[in-house]
Amino acid sequence: MGHDHDHSHGTATTNRTKLAWAFGITFTILIAEVIGAILTNSLALLIDAAHMLTDSTGLLLALTAATLIMRKPTAKRTWGFRRAEVLSATLQSALLLGVGVYAFIDGIRRLFEPAEVAAGGLLVFGIIGLAGNIASMAILASGKNDNLNMRAAFLEVFNDALGSVAVIISAVVIATTGWMQADSIAAMLISALIIPRALKLLGETTHILLESTPKGLDLEDVRAHLIAHPLVLAVHDLHASQIASNLPILSAHVVVEDDAFHNGAAATLLGELQSCVAEHFVVSIEHSTFQIEAYSHQAPEHERHD
Repeated sequence: MGHDHDHSHGTATTNRTKLAWAFGITFTILIAEVIGAILTNSLALLIDAAHMLTDSTGLLLALTAATLIMRKPTAKRTWGFRRAEVLSATLQSALLLGVGVYAFIDGIRRLFEPAEVAAGGLLVFGIIGLAGNIASMAILASGKNDNLNMRAAFLEVFNDALGSVAVIISAVVIATTGWMQADSIAAMLISALIIPRALKLLGETTHILLESTPKGLDLEDVRAHLIAHPLVLAVHDLHASQIASNLPILSAHVVVEDDAFHNGAAATLLGELQSCVAEHFVVSIEHSTFQIEAYSHQAPEHERHD
């Protein structure tokens, strides 16, 4: 357990450093794109700058969460701040969704009311943005599967990179054809890239916050497997949820014959059940709580929950 804790702490420290670098790069690009949007009068660049603003905020949230989850559990917070990464990812996805909807609506408006856009400046700032996004992606790539917080951060930077590509393409189209609506099309394309990913991430974080059963875990399968043990007569009050990424928990009341408490079988059973849920299923549950109950001391049927 000590080794696992040290490894987890080391990963958290590494991720925090990566997030700090990504935040610094993204915030610098944000300033550049705001200046560029003013100079070029580009909606696509302005929307990408707004996207960068939410991403800078999101990365700052992710950086804060990465710092919080390193804190040790206390008597008041028995899981520490492990859920901070889920809350951070939820806020990031909500911000992304808001920017995506705004970009699409304003893009439609400017299709019918195109504004004059300076293509040369737009191209320069688009290339600057893409270069910075690629640098941030390279920094975050190795940690993007560690937890939802890192995944959300990588997703934001990835969306930024796609947005920068759209800005560059629109600049080239405007420079070669003079068709100003390309700027609006680029803004709408950026929103089309943002919205589905934001909704998907928001759904995943909400799933955890609602304490739903971890994806990939079938509770009826768990119940059947537990009941298959020779000592187990029944299983009730079976619950499973997630505290954070890669941290599923499970609890259940397990009914056994009264004799199991006299011959020592109940004590052995507890370890076997914990090993079972940690090793048998696709979702490994290392934090499990079982209440072993004697058959003669079961609560009345109306007081129990299946």
